[in-house]
Amino acid sequence: MTRNLIVLTLVSLTQDAASELLYPLIPLLITVVLGAPPVVLGLIEGAAEAAAGFTKLLSGKLSDRYGRKPFVSSGYWLAAVGKTFVVTATSWNVVLLGRVTDRIGKGLRSSPRDALISDGIEKHDLGKAFGFHRAGDNLGAVIGPIFALLGLMIFDNDVKKVALFAIIPALLSGSLTFFVRESKVVVTEKVKHEKVPLSNSLKRTIGILTLIQLLNIPDVLILLRLSNIGFSAQHVVALYILYYLVATLAALPAGALADRMPPAFAYAVGLSAFAISYIALGLSQSHTLAIIVIALYGLFPAFTDGVGKSWIAKLSTQSERGYAQGVFQSAMNFAVLGAGIWGGAMWQKSAIEIPLVIAGCGAIAGIALLLVNHFRNRF
Repeated sequence: MTRNLIVLTLVSLTQDAASELLYPLIPLLITVVLGAPPVVLGLIEGAAEAAAGFTKLLSGKLSDRYGRKPFVSSGYWLAAVGKTFVVTATSWNVVLLGRVTDRIGKGLRSSPRDALISDGIEKHDLGKAFGFHRAGDNLGAVIGPIFALLGLMIFDNDVKKVALFAIIPALLSGSLTFFVRESKVVVTEKVKHEKVPLSNSLKRTIGILTLIQLLNIPDVLILLRLSNIGFSAQHVVALYILYYLVATLAALPAGALADRMPPAFAYAVGLSAFAISYIALGLSQSHTLAIIVIALYGLFPAFTDGVGKSWIAKLSTQSERGYAQGVFQSAMNFAVLGAGIWGGAMWQKSAIEIPLVIAGCGAIAGIALLLVNHFRNRF
């Protein structure tokens, strides 16, 4: 429980409250208020994740050389600017600009922030540390949609008016970064000018997780599916709260388990929840089943997001930690770009949503790939 871990958890909590107040409203904002087709939704989210990917790779490497805090602080402030564009947009092009700006801010901060957390934690506690951070992050993601739901009730489902409130916690998040302390990582001049080599095991792990991430259709399409099968805007937001509530409660236990068992096993638990949820949502229009699988889907981020970051941190040395997180997280973002494009392009708004079924079946193959790789390395 270092100072930076606590402060950065509060920073992430308030930022996610802003992001997730806005996020479940984006499908309605784009497809209903602004009248754009679903493929635009997939392209916007994919482009936003690609922008984050490019920035993460650069910021992670530079933070190893010049310090973490400047990237963390500027990233959270830039995200506030991006959200302002989104909530004041009068066309989907401006939403695209806002989402890309927001995600560039995420790219600037994410790798340095995760490296900053890792710098003060022993390797055998990294799973718990990232689990704690992820729990705080997810708690913000519960608080944000709760305010969105209350706003929809108060303002008679006026999506655009409710979205404006996301600016407040975004500004608070940026302000809290002033309490972050810079890491004392010592990097020699020689290392500053050399390309940092990543170990074969680290590169192989990043490659496998990125391949699996190609199946991770952006969550906005999951929310769109809920809307398509008959849930109201308020009910969609309520289900989003349920999803993140489960993710919040499971994040710390998942991180602790990842410290005690091979990370591949913990990651496979998350992928199992993903596979079941996607296949069920893709094949069924039952509201009861949708509620159950959305709750189950909350285990996916709990057993993959923090677990993946701690896995990479354990495989990397302190002097390359920012770079390793940057490579990993940028690769994952580019994979989401691919998933957003193919998922949005195949979306049909039909009784059976084929992209969800394909993604769920692919996750089962991903579990097999993780386990085969683990046992091959062991023996």
